[in-house]
Amino acid sequence: MAIALRPSQALRLWQQVALHEVENGMPDLSTRQLSILLTIYLDPPPHTVRGLASRLNVSKPVITRALDTMGALELVSRRRDDADRRNVLIGRTVTGALFVERFGDVVIAKAKELPT
Repeated sequence: MAIALRPSQALRLWQQVALHEVENGMPDLSTRQLSILLTIYLDPPPHTVRGLASRLNVSKPVITRALDTMGALELVSRRRDDADRRNVLIGRTVTGALFVERFGDVVIAKAKELPT
């Protein structure tokens, strides 16, 4: 189902979701961190630092810094790949899954509030 939004509506939706997150004390994730988090939860695993860096066209240290923040918030987990110790596998967590589900619910709710 495609949803048609004018640019001003799309920006208003983004603003309203961001305001909701700030007003409700949600973790202060950057756009890059949120992109990484949503990639981990919406794209099928496995996810690696190398794979995420390639997918988002950023360096591995950029991914590592973002994962440090999200790991401290328990949104993702990391472990070495037993098959190839050079790889770090990024895992989903219950806390992260709940965060992403709640975030999706906020987007839906705020979209319903958009003026037509």
